[in-house]
This record gives sequence, C-alpha cells and structure tokens, in this order.
Amino acid sequence: MSEILTVINERVDDIPVLQAQVQRLGLSALLDEHFPTHGNWQGLSLGWVTVIWLTHILSEGDHRLSHVEPWVKNRLWTLRHSTGQPVHALDVTDDRLELVLYALSDDTRWEAFESALNGHVLRVYDLQPERVHVDSTSASGYWTVTEDGLFQFGHSKDHRPDLPQVKIMQAVLDPLGMPLVTDVVSGERADDPLYLPTITRVQESLGRRGLLYVGDCKMAAHDTRAFLQARGDFYLCPLPVVQLAPDELETSLEPVWTGRQPLTPVERKRDNGTPERIAEGYERLEPVRTEVEGQPLTWTERRLVVRSVRQAHAAAAALRARLAKAVAAIRGLTSRGRGKKRLPEAEVRQAAEALLERYAVQGLLQLRYDAHRTQRPVRRYRDRPATVREEQHVTVTVEVDTEAVAAAVRRLGWRVYVTNQPAEQLPLEQAILAYRSEYIVERGFGRLKGRPLSLTPMYVQRDDHATGLIRLLSIGLRVLTLLEFVVRRRLAAAQAKLAGLYAGNPQRATARPTAERLLEAFREMTLTIIQEPHQTRWHLTPLSTLQQRLLALLDFPLDIYTRLCIESAKPP
Repeated sequence: MSEILTVINERVDDIPVLQAQVQRLGLSALLDEHFPTHGNWQGLSLGWVTVIWLTHILSEGDHRLSHVEPWVKNRLWTLRHSTGQPVHALDVTDDRLELVLYALSDDTRWEAFESALNGHVLRVYDLQPERVHVDSTSASGYWTVTEDGLFQFGHSKDHRPDLPQVKIMQAVLDPLGMPLVTDVVSGERADDPLYLPTITRVQESLGRRGLLYVGDCKMAAHDTRAFLQARGDFYLCPLPVVQLAPDELETSLEPVWTGRQPLTPVERKRDNGTPERIAEGYERLEPVRTEVEGQPLTWTERRLVVRSVRQAHAAAAALRARLAKAVAAIRGLTSRGRGKKRLPEAEVRQAAEALLERYAVQGLLQLRYDAHRTQRPVRRYRDRPATVREEQHVTVTVEVDTEAVAAAVRRLGWRVYVTNQPAEQLPLEQAILAYRSEYIVERGFGRLKGRPLSLTPMYVQRDDHATGLIRLLSIGLRVLTLLEFVVRRRLAAAQAKLAGLYAGNPQRATARPTAERLLEAFREMTLTIIQEPHQTRWHLTPLSTLQQRLLALLDFPLDIYTRLCIESAKPP
C-alpha cells in the first residue's frame, strides 16, 4: 500500500520580521487593554486580530477586508508560530475586521491608546523628543456626501476638487517621521484650527515641555503661536503674506541690498560629502503682545529673513519664461495674418492688459501704442469702380523694463520665518534645516496613501470604518518608521553601509535604507511542510547573508525564522 503524502507550501516572506516588530511594540496587549470586547467575543482577541490584519497590510500592500481570510488560511503554520497564538482563518473574517474598525473609531479610547503607545515607544527605543512636525493631508474617493458626514468637498491636496475627501492631521517625531498623533476630520475643514487640538494631544501624550513644533504657514496663526509660548514650547513656521505688515518684507530687504546687513549662509552636505549652499539670511527681533485666556502675554519673537537659493533660481526662470510668452502674445495682437481681423485701439489695449495680468508681469513690460492711417487700393469688381480705402490700425511696441525685472528677480525666494526659540538653542542655520525637514511628514503621507499602506483607494464606505482604517494604517506607519530608524541608527553608529538591497545592482550600498527595501529583502522565503503517515518534515528557504545581517541590525534572533521548522507533537 503506497504512502499518502501531504505537501503544504506557505509564503513566509517578511511575516516573522513584522510580527517581531509589533510584539516589540506590545501592540496586541495595548489594543486589548484600551479596546475591550464584548463578553461573547470568541477566538483570537481583538488585539491579535488587529496585529495579524496589520501584518497582512504591510506585507501585501492591501487593506481590503475580503483579502485577509484567504491570506491567513494559506499561512496558518507561519502565523501560529510567529504569534504563538492558535490562529484560524475564521478569526479574521470580514465581520471581525469591521468590528476592529468600529473599535478604533472610538475617539476617547483611541487617544488613550495612542498616548500609551507613545510612552511605550519612547521607553523601548530610548528616544528623547526635541522636535515635532505637524501637517495635514487629504484622501479623496468616490463616496456619498451627507450633511454631517466625514466625506465632504473641500480644498483637495490630491488635486481632485471634484471628489469628496477626508482630512488627516498628523504630528510626527523628528527625525523618525513616526506619528505621535493622528486626527481624522471631515474633508471641508480648514487647516488653521486643526493645529491646536493636535499639538495639545502631543503635549498631553508626551508630558514634556520645551519641544519645537514645526509647521507650514497655516500653523503661524497668532493664537497657535501664543498658545505654544504660554505652554512653554517653541514654534517655527513661515509667516503668510497676510500676516506681514505692508512693505515689511521690502523694508527688511533694503539693508541687504544696500550692503549694510550681512547674510548668514545655510549649507547642507550633498551625498558625496561636499557642502551646498541652500539658503542665506539674517534675523531680527520683534516684540509680540497678546492675551491668552484673558491674561496678557508678551514675548520677543525672532523673525528670520531668508532667501532660498533653489527657489529663487526656479522663480527667476519661471518669471523670464512668462515674460517671453507675454511679449509674444502682445505682439501677436496687431500682427498681420490672412483672415485676421484688425482690432481697434481700445480693444488692443484691453487685450494687452489682460495678457499682462494673465502672465503676472504687470509693471515689467513697457507698452507703446501707435495709431497709423494707411490707404489701401480696392480693385474694380464688376459694376463697382476701383477705389482707395483709408484704414486706421494700431501697432504695439513691447519692451522689457530691465530695471524692473532685475528688482523683481532680486525679491524672489525671500521668506520670513518666525520662532520663539532662543538663538543659542536654534541658530538660524539649524532653524532653516529644521524647517526643510518638513519633508518627513510628506514622506509619511506618501506611504500612508500609497504603498505599502495603500489608504487610497479606500475600500470602506462608513464614516466610522474610514476613521478606524486611517488609525489602523497610522499604526502601520509607526512600524515602518521604527524598522527604518533602528537599522539606520546602527549603521550610523558603526559608520557602515548596507549593500544588496537594490535589484540589479547588488554592489550599491546605502547608510539610509528604507523600510520597504528592508522588508523586500525577505521576499520569496518559503516554508514547505511534508506530512507523512508517521512523521512531518519541514524545509525553509535558507537565510542569506544579507537577511542574517538585517536581523542582527534589527536585534531580532535568527529563530524567528528557524523555529518555523521545529517539530511539534501535532502537525498543523
């Protein structure tokens, strides 16, 4: 009688790494503590269901609820031995996952969980927060708009004003880019009033003062700056034009142009180690007086008058391109052409002024209108005799006002930043570099809305499900940023680089690998289980040298993979 063999193949990939990371964060226990379930809940706890779903999202780049159950069903052995839990496919059905989203949508419980998670991360990774970046983004989709719903039309950062959206506000820790606070609000909300609630939650969560909060010009609202000053924290943000007094920027630049005010260069190292000047500027002091909760408040604000080199060059090139287009378009108003109608002088003037406004070059071009009378012979045609017709037409002479253009170019790239942090703690150079680090928020939003977290397109319709999903993905963003941070910190400490992460270029090395490439290095790890009548055998794809080094950098033991092959009394 022939033996019956059962062969099971499971894609292991990066599951053990992700499970080791979420367990280091204590996610399942924190979730169970802050989101208790009904007494009739059976099977895996809500915390473990959430952790497994999050592992699926990070590994597959897909948040769709319907895809989780078959994924788990094909990886039972791997998930059971990675989590130490009796995982079954029925633990992650659509209904269970919807309950997870509903639980995460509870504002009070979420804020308590987020605060506890922040405290745990700071302790485990020995982080000393000094700087927090705050910004917002929007996620658009084909949703139904209701009167008081989450999905509303508003200013779209996705450049889709025709679609309803939800708005996401985040405060992230510099330099990790790890979210500290995630707020989800309806899509029509303006950014300005969202900063204070988010900053307040960061203050309550971290329980620390003296942090520097960095944001864009919408954070420069007077109330926000006064709030931070009153609470003993610092701010850094550019001032919008509406908050500058008339001619204030011009007055600030006049001593620069006359040579009375020297400029401090701001440099940043290129990838090859050579310095690159990215900005230059100076600072002045400005007294500020206001009231906070009925109490007078006075402080001295530093105003940093800074010129961005790259922005100035780009703006100058754009200005010259607009000038060239405006000159060509205005000259074309009176040029001759077959079948082209001659415009009267009033219409020519009106069209020329419209073109100046369209290309935003008012005051930079000198226009001269000349009216001419000419006689044009008209041939005889049948009974009509030959005549001479007198016509009047206008020509436009366009000249570029070189002095005005030079003055306009000189003003390009300048911006005024404000901060209340003393210069000895935050010199001008460091202030500009700190603001330039705002990209870490945008990078996080890119991960949130693109791969691997894939918020958009969003495959949920209910408001509470959407809120819960965004919060779930923000936890995933924490996992990614911490994986990346640990490896980069260890490489920097050893002054080493990592090679082998780039397909097609195995010799290329980097000291700043991304979490996505780190996880990609574990792709194609496969577990084969051969069940025979009297024994079960396991075979796992051997760990490569690169994979072993990554596990060492992450401080994960090799047995998060090798223990998948340890025999047990009962086959899966």
